[in-house]
Amino acid sequence: MSEVHRRLNSGVIRRGPVKTRQLDRELLRPDDGLWTQGDPWRVLRIQTEFVEGFEALEDLGPAVSIFGSARTKPHDPLFQVAYDIGQALAKRGIAVITGAGPGAMEAANRGADDTGGISVGLGIELPFEETMNPSVNLGIMFRYFFARKVMFLKYAQGFIVMPGGFGTFDELFETLTLMQTGTVDGFPLVLFGVDYWTGLLDWIRGTMLQRGYINAEDLDLVTVTDDVEHAVAAACAQIDFGMGA
Repeated sequence: MSEVHRRLNSGVIRRGPVKTRQLDRELLRPDDGLWTQGDPWRVLRIQTEFVEGFEALEDLGPAVSIFGSARTKPHDPLFQVAYDIGQALAKRGIAVITGAGPGAMEAANRGADDTGGISVGLGIELPFEETMNPSVNLGIMFRYFFARKVMFLKYAQGFIVMPGGFGTFDELFETLTLMQTGTVDGFPLVLFGVDYWTGLLDWIRGTMLQRGYINAEDLDLVTVTDDVEHAVAAACAQIDFGMGA
């Protein structure tokens, strides 16, 4: 199998055999004693991921990134919510970007794909789970988390965060940090699930804010809701619908 296998009919870019190595781990914790020779070549692989991502997504048009758990089961009400969000975005002509995995990601991709919309998946090669769900119609598999994160942020004009675990929180707080520091434009960031997020937000207000680690206006970066239409409208609030024309 070639290093890069392209399925041009579906717009999906995959790489070789998956789940045998984790290149992020090799980059951050090299243990072969040859890192001084290997790292310069890793830079070229990293460069390839950026180039492929930029080329695949440069004409995407308006898009919203949806973060959420791969562990959300089809019988979970949040699976239907993610589907409805993907569908509502597609009906507005907005591309849906997810991490390409199962759970909430697959639900959002399916909602967009079933509606005839653009369903983007930015997968990551992991040794313990499938990472490209069948509802992705424009996708890329990444080997490096940080290259993948750039694509989530570079090509979205809004963000919706479903309940999730460490990976979802990583994406949430990296996005908030870049928005807080002005590194990216302050696009809307929506947290879906009032019950799920209230404890975290109460701690942020009662501890982080009270101790001066953030400013009060930083909390204005986030909208919290249990309503699909509110979430979609808020996430799309700053989208220029002529940008993809």
